[in-house]
Amino acid sequence: MTASTLPPDAAAQAAPARPVDPAAPARPAPRPFAAAMPPEAPLPMPVQDLERWDPATGHRPASPQAEPSKPSRAKPSRAKPWLARAFVFGGAALLTAYGALQMYEVVAVSGGTTALQYVLLALFTLNFSWIALAFTGAILGFLVLLRGLKTPALPERLTTRTAVVMPVYNEATARTFAGVEAMRAEIDATGYGAAFDYFVLSDSTQGDAWIAEERAFLALRDRWGAEPRLYYRHRPKNHHRKAGNIGDFVSRWGAAYDHMLVLDADSLMTGPCVVHLAAAMEADPDAGIIQSLPLIINRNTLFARVQQFAARIYGPVIATGLSVWSGRDGNYWGHNAIIRTRAFAAACGLPDLKGKPPFGGHVLSHDFVEAALIRRAGWSVTMLPALPGSYEESPPSLIDVAVRDRRWAQGNLQHSRIIGTAGLALASRQHFATGIAGYVASPLWLAQLVVGIALVLQTAYVRPEYFTSEFGLYPVWPRFDPVRALQLFGLTMGILLAPKGLGLILALIDGPVRRACGGAIRLVLSSLIEVLLSALIAPIAMLIQSGSVFQILLGRDTGWNPQRRDDGSIPWSDIVRRHRWHMALGLVTGVAAFAIATSLFLWMSPTILGLVLAIPISWASGQLGLGLALRRLGLLMTPEERTPPSIATQAGILSRRNAEAGLDDADALAALHADADLAAAHAAMLPETAPRPRGVIDPDRALAQAKVVEAEGIAEAQAWLTPKERMALLHDRALLDRLSRLAS
Repeated sequence: MTASTLPPDAAAQAAPARPVDPAAPARPAPRPFAAAMPPEAPLPMPVQDLERWDPATGHRPASPQAEPSKPSRAKPSRAKPWLARAFVFGGAALLTAYGALQMYEVVAVSGGTTALQYVLLALFTLNFSWIALAFTGAILGFLVLLRGLKTPALPERLTTRTAVVMPVYNEATARTFAGVEAMRAEIDATGYGAAFDYFVLSDSTQGDAWIAEERAFLALRDRWGAEPRLYYRHRPKNHHRKAGNIGDFVSRWGAAYDHMLVLDADSLMTGPCVVHLAAAMEADPDAGIIQSLPLIINRNTLFARVQQFAARIYGPVIATGLSVWSGRDGNYWGHNAIIRTRAFAAACGLPDLKGKPPFGGHVLSHDFVEAALIRRAGWSVTMLPALPGSYEESPPSLIDVAVRDRRWAQGNLQHSRIIGTAGLALASRQHFATGIAGYVASPLWLAQLVVGIALVLQTAYVRPEYFTSEFGLYPVWPRFDPVRALQLFGLTMGILLAPKGLGLILALIDGPVRRACGGAIRLVLSSLIEVLLSALIAPIAMLIQSGSVFQILLGRDTGWNPQRRDDGSIPWSDIVRRHRWHMALGLVTGVAAFAIATSLFLWMSPTILGLVLAIPISWASGQLGLGLALRRLGLLMTPEERTPPSIATQAGILSRRNAEAGLDDADALAALHADADLAAAHAAMLPETAPRPRGVIDPDRALAQAKVVEAEGIAEAQAWLTPKERMALLHDRALLDRLSRLAS
């Protein structure tokens, strides 16, 4: 029996020690290591019951006169925005009724309506209601922004403590730690830096990413000096993903902090923005979550710059309308928001849903659910859409968005299991319904197109029905009123594009924004480019989202892959593989529509064109050169691109410095083997684990141990260990010690 066939613990004892390279210098003793996390301050986080709710157990709102010591701070309004809600939902209902009536007149021109025409009417009404609600919400946002929103002044002081938490999952370490460093510098510059501590909470499952994070953490803590207020924790198992990551922090350390500012790995927030959020929480004792409106920055590919432009020009109109009608029943997008820690702990322990994924299991899109539960518990959820200084990034290509969108689709459809939760505010249920409708709309649109084609086929090739169940003097066959149909199409397009037009109007009348976007002509041209590209991408996105919905309904679960955030193209072969069926469907549909009727072909031409060009459009979406070419022409420019925020500039400099240090390029095993201080710090950061039960063997650890014991040098260990075996080794102090004694 060889050492590799012995039980794991026996193998290490039976194998002879491998010779150490005599030419190698002796490893110096590691430096003393300060704890990576502060002492635990547990905060109970009970799992919530979605079927029962007792309002008496929730938070009781404070009296408006509860804080007489702070007269200088404006008190938030607690009144329900009934007038705004009546305008948005009542207006959308009236528009939908009018659109449905007009559609009925279109299909009922012959004096009788077939079953298929009624199906078309129902599908149209559902789709029209979706865009009508967006339209009335945008009108509300436009009117509010036209009057102007004021940014509050910095507070006189902060009396609370806030944890700035950045969850990471196999991210580019050079960028994430650059963001933390840049934010710390900005917050310290406000004079309120002592009120904030910084936590990087890792769920990374790749060994190289994990060790890169630890290297960056140790280097940054050294640069920040004696009291860095920077902490790092890696979870052995990423249970419940991001929600579990945040929940672990709150339940173990949450009692030490009044608030937590939740970030994403690509988040950037200026010092004044962060301080304003903390001050807003202090000023409102009933606030549970205050959400900022993050703008997209640092994007250069064609698709990403289109998203960046749209978010900057049109996004504030939509977000402001949402903020006004939601009032204190708002929503939460999972990042760039501040949360009252004890409220989150008391209300947001998420249960596992009964059944298997995709509709069962742990809650995937946790942010909507956390907002609804914290509101159920009596705390407010609000948004500050006019607060500047909140930024994020976006995926660089259409395929990258599709990958992320698949996960979001599953999370939002899973909310159909949660929308009926006991005790929720009506607005919270509406937020769930909006999220669900955002993905159901694609298959509904697809179904509407299919039914429309079927009706044209029926008109062209099916004989009229002379003998119906109801007596009539004339035969019944499907006909359409072409004039009304054209008018209804114009109305639909107008309502669909109105939010973009309203955002453009606001940008044109705002002198600094207009000039930063290249002037009025370039701003209008940029909007036309965005509308054109969005129209071409829309049918592709429709099929992608429809496919995602069908997969979910068939019970196919999605993974949780890290988001690609850098600029870069996708291999042509991958693009062809992802979009070949879209292009084929476009060609078949185009030929069939032209054969049936020229009018049908012209009516469907925007959809057909987008599908036929799916492959080149997707390729172009990820091209850095195309995005930069438009930038050189001054098109798709945003104020933040013309004059980058100082925090973005500084984060870019720090990211390049970190990249030059090779943080994301180094092999984890080689880095630990070469640096005794890093190896000692890594071992010290590992959590204490319970002894292994007798007879229970972890195959990955057993194989890792056997391979490390047999390896004669670090190069062999690197070559032999699989990714899972590497992770098992990185979690085991005894195997790490064995690794350190291998020859170089």
